[in-house]
Amino acid sequence: MAIGYQRENRIFTLDTAHTSYQMKVDDFGFLLHLYYGGRVYGNMDYLLTCYDRGFSGNPSDVGNDRTYSMDVLPQEYPVMGVGDFRNSALIIRNADGSDCCDLRYIGHEIKKGKYGLPGLPAVYADAGEAETLEICLEDKVSGVRATLLYGVLEDADIITRSVILENRGENSVTVEKAASACLDFVTGRFDMLSFYGRHTMERNLQREELRHGTYAIGSRRGTSSHQYNPAVILADRNTTEDAGGCYGMVFVYSGNFLCEAERDQYDQTRVLMGLQSDLFHYPLAKAEKLAVPETILCYSDRGLGMLSDRFHNCIREHLCRGKFRDEPRPVLLNSWEAAYFTFDGQTLLKLAKSTAALGIDMIVMDDGWFGKREDDNSGLGDWQVNEKKLGCTLRELIENVNSEGVKFGIWIEPEMVSEDSELYRTHPDWVLQIPGREPVRGRNQLVLDFSRADVRDYIFEQICEILEQGKIEYVKWDMNRSIADVFSGETAQGKVTYQYVLGVYDFLERLLQKYPDILLEGCSGGGGRFDAGMLYYTPQIWCSDNTDALDRLRIQYGTSFFYPASAVGSHVSAVPNHQTGRSVSLHTRGVVAMAGAFGFELDPEKLTAEEKAAVREQITQYKKWEELIRRGRYYRLSDPFAAAYTAWMFVSKDRDRALLSVVMLEMHGNMTVSYVKLKGLDAVSVYRDAESGRRYYGADLMEAGLPMPVEQKEYPAYQIELIKEM
Repeated sequence: MAIGYQRENRIFTLDTAHTSYQMKVDDFGFLLHLYYGGRVYGNMDYLLTCYDRGFSGNPSDVGNDRTYSMDVLPQEYPVMGVGDFRNSALIIRNADGSDCCDLRYIGHEIKKGKYGLPGLPAVYADAGEAETLEICLEDKVSGVRATLLYGVLEDADIITRSVILENRGENSVTVEKAASACLDFVTGRFDMLSFYGRHTMERNLQREELRHGTYAIGSRRGTSSHQYNPAVILADRNTTEDAGGCYGMVFVYSGNFLCEAERDQYDQTRVLMGLQSDLFHYPLAKAEKLAVPETILCYSDRGLGMLSDRFHNCIREHLCRGKFRDEPRPVLLNSWEAAYFTFDGQTLLKLAKSTAALGIDMIVMDDGWFGKREDDNSGLGDWQVNEKKLGCTLRELIENVNSEGVKFGIWIEPEMVSEDSELYRTHPDWVLQIPGREPVRGRNQLVLDFSRADVRDYIFEQICEILEQGKIEYVKWDMNRSIADVFSGETAQGKVTYQYVLGVYDFLERLLQKYPDILLEGCSGGGGRFDAGMLYYTPQIWCSDNTDALDRLRIQYGTSFFYPASAVGSHVSAVPNHQTGRSVSLHTRGVVAMAGAFGFELDPEKLTAEEKAAVREQITQYKKWEELIRRGRYYRLSDPFAAAYTAWMFVSKDRDRALLSVVMLEMHGNMTVSYVKLKGLDAVSVYRDAESGRRYYGADLMEAGLPMPVEQKEYPAYQIELIKEM
């Protein structure tokens, strides 16, 4: 069994294939954390130590024993109000105004299968693949109950955590802060790895020593944000890609979040992941419940690469769902950088003819096809086809595109509304806006109150009417601003940000159930909502609005620490690049874009005959390698922030095929040679370079590496397919 309980010691042990997680109910009913790390076999309560810590308080249960303090002991779910002055996972404001909650153990249950969460995305697994542990803690004064949920996917080396909070008392209480996971270590000299950024430059790796005090990242923007991704790594100071211990935490949520890492006065370390406490004051009436979004935990004693591989497998196989979880994705051309708002039906039909000639599977009609939408200042919310602009009905356009042998996709932004729209003029009360104040605009648009079912229902019906007008096989769901005016006319104010995200999930779930054959791609100005929560509904997400190949190397590098290549929307765009003005060869742009779900952002008619031939070859090669890219193990071979080149590779599960990709970042006079060391091959087998025919032993490539050509041109790139022969 993955979950064990020793009744005599009241110790819980969660075992995966290579890790152990252990906790203990002590004599006073507190649930103490004992251990998380590589597989162990004994009781780890010997790690607990008790001393008189001076100003660290003692619960009344212990009498005159000054050595017992919650301010020092490692805990599974630390709360405010029991003498622990470190960061809390839970803060409850009681009816009398006090901030206090004293949670004690009252029981537990072990179940087959993986728990689910009401209205929230969560890791899933078959009954034989997972077990669930429920531990009930309760504050006897307020009646607040916390049911801690642990999901154990043994073979995947994954443990998930969530919490259901319930008010079983007579008086209302308010949840001021709620995390779903806490990692509490009795030691701690760690590095913290987080992923910061901005619009068009997301998920840059930042690694720094965790010093005394609190290191915190999060979002108050209504989405997980471009600025900080809701996923972190706590690593031993000497951990590398291939060696050393590290812990990963991924929050399965698409809204405001908070991650706090604290090294305390005794060099102990606590890391919390959960809901952002700002803009969150969640009232719980009698018998009401709150589900805290899930956190995925993973530990690796073989470095960051193994940690990433375990997260990739978990997200790809136990979080993404639907038809396209395991199916090849279409190679598509998006109309945005090809035409922006200036198009009609003939423009799109011309694109369809051009894409068909190149072997591209699909065109996507981006923004500008609905309402009075000639620019980004009007029309959002009016989800009716602008037939005057298109010169035909949507059905006719789709049929014309399909007649060229090309599939059809469409762009939508359901959560938004323009003030210059019929919807806003009819229902100004449907937006998030603070009464008596002028709104904060973003991209000259406002945010619809998706915490309200009536608002969602109206937009859902409008979108469905569009999707019924022809064979639409792809939908790009966008969200192009942050939420500033957090106020709803219907939803209790402290609940708005949480209920808004649940409203988005409800909409997406209904869309998936009604249209299971449509491929949904998530987007929020590119990577502003690139998180595990969205991947439960959209198996791929537009990685960034920045399509510059050199910038994408860094963006995709940071993304790879948690998210599989199958989740990454990555396209070849025109040069000079529309975001940076940089020109990079078509070949290099193609190599970079093949690190994810492949496509194009350009006008094919502006390509030369030579470039069109190159695009055809890129598509042929990608389709040859598509399954290897989508399902193969991903290896980072260099750091694009530090090395003279960026290199990565995909290796099939049986190690009989590999695809190496390299982009050179530096060129100098009398240039030195770069040797790229490969990973993941069978050391004693011979691999053949599919293009040159040259043969190498796997060990030779991994130990000595491959020399890259020295060419006098900017940013050359190379792809080498290796096939095992013996």
